[in-house]
Amino acid sequence: MHSPVTNNSHSNSNLPGISRYIVFALALVIGAWFMFQIIGVVFLFFFAVVLTLILNAPTMWLVKKKVPRTVAALMVFMLMLLFLFFLGWLVLPRILEQVSHLATQLPAYFDSIQSRLGSALSDYPVLQEKVMADNAFEKSLPSVSRLVTHLGRFSFSVIGGIFIAILFLSLVIYMLIHPRPLIETYLTFFPPHKREKAAAALARSSEMMVGWMWSNLVVGTIEAVLIFFFLSYMGVPGVWVWVGLALFAEMVPKLGLYIMAAPPVLIALSVSPLTALWVLIFYLILNEIMGDFVMPKIRASTMNLHPVSSLLVMLAMAAAFGVIGALIATPLTAFIKAYYEAFYLSQVPTENLDKQVDLVLNRRGSENKNNNETI
Repeated sequence: MHSPVTNNSHSNSNLPGISRYIVFALALVIGAWFMFQIIGVVFLFFFAVVLTLILNAPTMWLVKKKVPRTVAALMVFMLMLLFLFFLGWLVLPRILEQVSHLATQLPAYFDSIQSRLGSALSDYPVLQEKVMADNAFEKSLPSVSRLVTHLGRFSFSVIGGIFIAILFLSLVIYMLIHPRPLIETYLTFFPPHKREKAAAALARSSEMMVGWMWSNLVVGTIEAVLIFFFLSYMGVPGVWVWVGLALFAEMVPKLGLYIMAAPPVLIALSVSPLTALWVLIFYLILNEIMGDFVMPKIRASTMNLHPVSSLLVMLAMAAAFGVIGALIATPLTAFIKAYYEAFYLSQVPTENLDKQVDLVLNRRGSENKNNNETI
């Protein structure tokens, strides 16, 4: 007769456990929602960390020369701002001037492209009719508002952009002047026996960030100079605009220059089809030479990233977060590689690894299977 009471008490005793699971699930959902809402802040902080790690290299060089840390950090930070100001003063006015000129000439460019395409499609009357329809080519192009929308999920007003820039630079300078408390906090997230690996992973990440920035500056400058001379020689309008785009093309590995090539090729088509063809060939050759020969050699000594891993992470981040995700893909890949090597690869035996790779490449598995069956 006491069994019903016992069952009720047993079911009541399970309620706290079920409640904990419900609370844990709700916490996960709320946490995921909160992270999605502040993803822009996370990206901003990640960029600040990347820039701090890059600027830390010259700062530590000055510190080794007996310059106080605060003075060294301020010197490096001000030199960076002066470099950006000089670059903006040199390039930005020309870019703005030519952007304004291109904007006023876009209807004429569209009409020229439309007429040239119509002539090329004279043997295909159905396609020619569609191309020669009123504003057909202009309607087929994405509007300016759509282009701006697709550049990223985050848009800021001018005042908001200035505020974000000030906040970003403040984060960088604070982390650069007083990094030790932040590094100590970072290391306390790991148990004592793993802190050495955590420190080594962050140090390796810092080295790779310096290599990433250096390679972007060198290769981006080479590409920009070559594009300036070639497009000027070919008479393509808006040369400085395409030069400015080329400076940042390598921030999106392998695909960046292809993306940057689309606007100048279209504008060159308004000059003549032959000009557009030469511009397209130039960008293809330039991207292959830089992407397959120059960039790997520059990055090999510091980053040693395989192009497949960079492209895979870039595609995943671009699919999830748009252009902002593509921009942080290479630094993120470097962090992943550094922590993978420090925490996992250092514990994995690598003897006979070359022999096993050769086994895969030479497809010797079937021979070993036949030998085993014979035995």
